[in-house]
Amino acid sequence: MKENIIKSKSYDLALSITIAYKHLAQEQRDFILSKEVLRAGTSIGVFVSEAQHSQSIPDSVHKMHLALKAANETEYWLRLLIDSDYIPEKSFNSIYNDCVELVKLISATVETK
Repeated sequence: MKENIIKSKSYDLALSITIAYKHLAQEQRDFILSKEVLRAGTSIGVFVSEAQHSQSIPDSVHKMHLALKAANETEYWLRLLIDSDYIPEKSFNSIYNDCVELVKLISATVETK
């Protein structure tokens, strides 16, 4: 079976965000912003996975649109976290670049359907 690059990258991003969330909750004692980025960042992969096993092509497209919305929201929360000095720049750059790449991949997929 061929590897789904979007599914793989969305899982990797969710894992990175989960690790960042643990740091934010334990070290920064942040429980609001970190939960928002955790919710948005982990939901991308859920929607991508649902799209893969959808009931119809329109349902699949809808799920990918939801994944794109979640990826855009994740990008927003990440920018807010760096601008408010909650996460170090090195951590931000890695996660943010992965998120931007995922936004581009999902956008391209949605545009071709």
